[in-house]
Amino acid sequence: MKNSIIPYGRQYIDQKDIETVIETLKADFLTQGPKVKEFEEKFASYVGSKYAVAVSNATAGLHIAVMALGLKPGERVITTPITFAASANCVRYCGGEVWFADIDPDTYTLSLESTKQLIESKPKGFFKGIIPVDFAGLPVNLEAFRSLADEYNLWIIEDACHAPGGYFTDSKGDKQLCGNGMYANIGIFSFHPVKHIACGEGGMVTTNDEVLYNKLSKLRTHGITKENMSENHGGWYYEMQELGFNYRLTDIQSALGITQLEKNDAGVKRRNEIAQNYKQAFDGKIKFQSLPQGVYNAHHLFVIEVENRKGLYDYLRQAGVFAQIHYIPVHTLPYYKTIGYGNADLSNSEVYYSKCISLPMYPTLTDDEQEFVIERIFKFLND
Repeated sequence: MKNSIIPYGRQYIDQKDIETVIETLKADFLTQGPKVKEFEEKFASYVGSKYAVAVSNATAGLHIAVMALGLKPGERVITTPITFAASANCVRYCGGEVWFADIDPDTYTLSLESTKQLIESKPKGFFKGIIPVDFAGLPVNLEAFRSLADEYNLWIIEDACHAPGGYFTDSKGDKQLCGNGMYANIGIFSFHPVKHIACGEGGMVTTNDEVLYNKLSKLRTHGITKENMSENHGGWYYEMQELGFNYRLTDIQSALGITQLEKNDAGVKRRNEIAQNYKQAFDGKIKFQSLPQGVYNAHHLFVIEVENRKGLYDYLRQAGVFAQIHYIPVHTLPYYKTIGYGNADLSNSEVYYSKCISLPMYPTLTDDEQEFVIERIFKFLND
C-alpha cells in the first residue's frame, strides 16, 4: 500500500499549489491584498452566488452570519445535533438560545418534519432562524426548508462546510449548488485541511443579498469601513461603525485556496468513485447514508453504522486505519447539557451516534488502500 497509516481525511497539495504560495510570498501583499478578492470572486462564481466574503475560518463565518442577520440575546435558533459544535456555538456567541431538531435516520441531515413539529409546538415568532447542515457532503433540500421558513418568517444559514460542489435538484428541475444563496440567506464553507479545499485554516461566507454582504464585510474587519471618505479626509480616514472582529483571511491562504478550488470538481468526482466502491461492498450488509433522488453528494465523509462501533474503531486503528466518529451529538456535550436544549425528541440522533463511524474518504485514497479498509471491516464483523 502507498501509506502505512490511512487517515479518515487528508489534504492534497500539488506543485501548482506550492508555486502559487511561493509567488504570493514574494509579492507585495501577504494579507489584505488582491488574492483575497480574487479568491472571493472565483468562489462566488463556482457556487453560483452573487457575493462571497473570505474569513479566517468557518466558525468565524458562522459568527458574523448570525450577527449580520440581527440575532439578539435570548432569541432562538434551530439546528441539528449531528454536526460540529460550531454550528450551534455561533448562536451562543450572540447570546441566543440553541434548540435542536432530530435528524432523518437515513440521510443523517436535519429532518424537515422534526423541525416543523418543533416550530409548530411554539407560538409564531418563538424562533428566529434555522441552521441546516449538509452533513458528510449531502445537500439538504433547502427549497423545502425555505417554504417552512417563509411560513414562520425565519432566516436560514446553510452550513455547507462539508459540501462544496454538491447540489440538490429543486421542484423546477434546477440543480441548486450548495451555498448558491437561492434558498438560504447565507452559506458557510470551511477550508480546514481535511475539507475539500485546504487553506490550512479559512472559510467563506456566501450570499445573494447586498445588504448582508456589506454587513458581513464590515464585521470580518473590526466593523470598519472607508465608505464615508470625502475630500475633507485624507487617505488614512476610516470609521468603525460597529463592533466587529479580525476574521480576515490572508493572501497566502487565498492563493492556496484559488488553486485548490480549481481541483475541486475532480476531487468530488473521485470522492464519489470511492463512495460507490464502498456502497457496492456494503450494499445489503452494512447501513450507510442514503442518497435522495436528484442529489449529488460532495462526500466529505463516508459514514457507516455498525453495532460494535467501539470495537471496530479500535480494530481499524490497530491495522493502521484511522477512522473517526462524526459527531458526538451537540446536545449531549457537557456545556449544552448544562444550559439545556428544550424538549425535542432526538432519539434518531442518539441511535445514529451509537453506531456511526467515518471511513477514509479523500481523493488520493488508492484503490488498494480502500480495498484494505473494506477487507478489515468484514474481517472484524465476520470473526
